[in-house]
Amino acid sequence: MDSTIPAAITSAARAFGSSPALVEPGAERLDYEQLLAEVRRVARALIAAGLQPGDRLALWAPNSAQWVLAALGASYAGVTLVPVNTRFTGVEALDVIRRSGARGLVVVGPFLGTDRLAALRAAAAGSPLAGPDVQLPAGTPLPGHDVQLPAGTPLPGLIVQLPGGWPEFLAGGDAIDDREADARAAAVEPDAVADILFTSGTTGRSKGVMSAHRQSLAVAAAWAGIAGLTPDDRYLVVNPFFHSFGLKAGILACVVSGATIVPQAVFDVPRTRALIGAERITVLPGPPTLYTSLMDHPDADRADLASLRLAVTGAATVPPALVDRMRKELGADVLTAYGLTEAVVATMCRPGDDARTVAETCGRAAAGFEVRIAESGGEVLLRGPNMMLGYLDDPDATAAAIDADGWLHTGDIGRLDDNGYLTITDRLKDMYICGGFNVYPAEVERALAALPGVAESAVIGVADARLGEVGKAFVVGRPGHPLTEPEVIEFCRGRLAGYKVPRSVELRAELPHNASGKVLKYLLRTEAADG
Repeated sequence: MDSTIPAAITSAARAFGSSPALVEPGAERLDYEQLLAEVRRVARALIAAGLQPGDRLALWAPNSAQWVLAALGASYAGVTLVPVNTRFTGVEALDVIRRSGARGLVVVGPFLGTDRLAALRAAAAGSPLAGPDVQLPAGTPLPGHDVQLPAGTPLPGLIVQLPGGWPEFLAGGDAIDDREADARAAAVEPDAVADILFTSGTTGRSKGVMSAHRQSLAVAAAWAGIAGLTPDDRYLVVNPFFHSFGLKAGILACVVSGATIVPQAVFDVPRTRALIGAERITVLPGPPTLYTSLMDHPDADRADLASLRLAVTGAATVPPALVDRMRKELGADVLTAYGLTEAVVATMCRPGDDARTVAETCGRAAAGFEVRIAESGGEVLLRGPNMMLGYLDDPDATAAAIDADGWLHTGDIGRLDDNGYLTITDRLKDMYICGGFNVYPAEVERALAALPGVAESAVIGVADARLGEVGKAFVVGRPGHPLTEPEVIEFCRGRLAGYKVPRSVELRAELPHNASGKVLKYLLRTEAADG
């Protein structure tokens, strides 16, 4: 296996040649030989702009063909990639750009009502920006994130705005010979830092997770191997590229297997269904709500989804009934997996696992990881060659996450069965105590998932004068399946011990999610506390 991303791109061009590599309807359609040529072209442009090996390029944009080319081109030029969460405000984005020391920035133009470059400039100047992406004056802490920016924070010297500035940026590399770019690619070391992915920052200030080229490729190859990716696959990547799953189990998994990358910027049920049908998509990962949305849409047509062969999900409770339904209605195999930014893919189900195993476990160890459960507290611990190098400029946080024996403390609570399959029971921070008993919300959510009318749920602990804390369930119903609070509570009473049964239920049209599909429970807790 190739041990650097530039080597993997070169090998893919040689091995897969004219097989389609990158398809964006209405825009780019490249085979693997053309992909290499375009990646080299981006590398030349970065060299011409003055970026040196080891410099960092920030990328703040939604999924697109240009995102793929910018990311792979950075690696080819020996530059470290710093993806930026598209849900970050200008203050948060500028904070991670500043802390990463990025010398270059690729940023999308106005998109979905937000001008990200304007937001960055306003944040740098300490000026408030009106509208949904509200900026705070320099030095003002952002609640929940503890972000403070020095007044006059500079922007990177190289700024490329998509899509308009892309051709001019590429033209700047015309004076650089291909041989210089190839020499840069050949000089990249397997242990060089390939990317710095900042955590979501939902529970505190985001941390920069550093991974080496060999690690990013190894987890990509492991995921592709278990998923059985081949050059015949067309992989719709809705998972955001700035997330480890979208980048490594998405873009890089395709590069090492010869599958076709089909990026989609925003999940939209009618457009996604049409895209699956038009491009004959075979692989579609995503959170459970993605699949229920596709199957429950009033215009659902089985023919649109007939090409799908594999769905990979996680990030939430997956009821066995949903796995059976996906296999029946989509005609696809369904796998679940477990990972985090610091480890990307740690466990994964295998093709042929039964519906209950897929629904109730995250699979067994993958990508060279060892998995064990801490004797005290039941925390999931991971160890292996593809674990992060550490947190950027934060040795204390690194030492707190990785113990002296090399085990990564995930913050998740879980258990292993006799076959080594992992079940995540909850997050350490999500557990609450009701009348002296520990309650794990994930267990309650699994029970709720068995209620036919429930599309999604989230359970939190709220203050109670008598019991300390009691459960509150936020429930999203399926179309055509009306629910009531008494019905939901009564259903739980028949399946859970009394102290686990939610004392209140709030029915909602939707729940707040982060970019990887996980429910943002801290927002629900804040709302409950304010209420």
